[in-house]
Amino acid sequence: MNDLTAPRSDSRPPAVAAVTLGKPDGGWRRRLYDIVFESDTEAGRRFDLALITAILLSILVVVLDSVQWVSRKHALTFDVLEWTFTLLFTVEYALRLACVQRPLRYATSFFGIIDLLSVLPSYLAIFVPELQVLLDVRILRLLRIFRILKLTLYVQEYTMLTAAVSASRRKILVFLSMVLMVVLVMGTVMYVVEGPEHGFTSIPKGMYWAIVTMTTVGYGDMTPQSDVGKVIASLMMLLGWGVLAVPTGIVTAEMTSQRLRPLVRRRCPSCGQETHDADANFCKACGAALE
Repeated sequence: MNDLTAPRSDSRPPAVAAVTLGKPDGGWRRRLYDIVFESDTEAGRRFDLALITAILLSILVVVLDSVQWVSRKHALTFDVLEWTFTLLFTVEYALRLACVQRPLRYATSFFGIIDLLSVLPSYLAIFVPELQVLLDVRILRLLRIFRILKLTLYVQEYTMLTAAVSASRRKILVFLSMVLMVVLVMGTVMYVVEGPEHGFTSIPKGMYWAIVTMTTVGYGDMTPQSDVGKVIASLMMLLGWGVLAVPTGIVTAEMTSQRLRPLVRRRCPSCGQETHDADANFCKACGAALE
């Protein structure tokens, strides 16, 4: 089965499931929910595949529209396509709001905001005079690129990566705080060692140099001239290898842990969350006891 249309381990996207939108019990809203949010049915897979195609085509239109000679030659075609995609995504957004029991939660969720950002710029462009507000209406149109984030709803690997990063966020924040301390200390040391005559005119500039060096970018706009400064720079370069590797190891370990942690379909009687760890006694979303 194609990865883009493969059933997700949770029948809803992780961000949607986390805020517990509420699946309707029956009727047309339940049937619509199964098509729009589920991907383990034939109708749901077709809907997802059609939406993925529309997203990719709309991004292609945005990219081609940024090429001046192409935009001038096919201006009318691009306008028609843009409004076609805008109306399509507007209908999709309205359907998602209509078929959940808690539409406000969906509207304020990550994917709900992305859905809104994918259509809002086109409508705002109607009311924003060109060359008067925000320099040019094209600035608003650039926000259409947020449509690419909608793809994360439909690819299982995205959901796995998002869950791993979310579960590792505390470890990553602790690690980044340590990196920030190193940057502050080394930037201050370089400010003292090199001084303004070598471009290190302030501690913030020393910190900028430390970040550029530690990430192995090496712009070359600020370089140490003294022997002590070069030794410090060498240490920062070697330290940079570890800085790049540690977050990757944290996320990879969490992804491995999630693969080893099986999920089963057990519906929470309180909030409706449908997947939990095999040995879970309480709902991971609301804390209610599981049957």
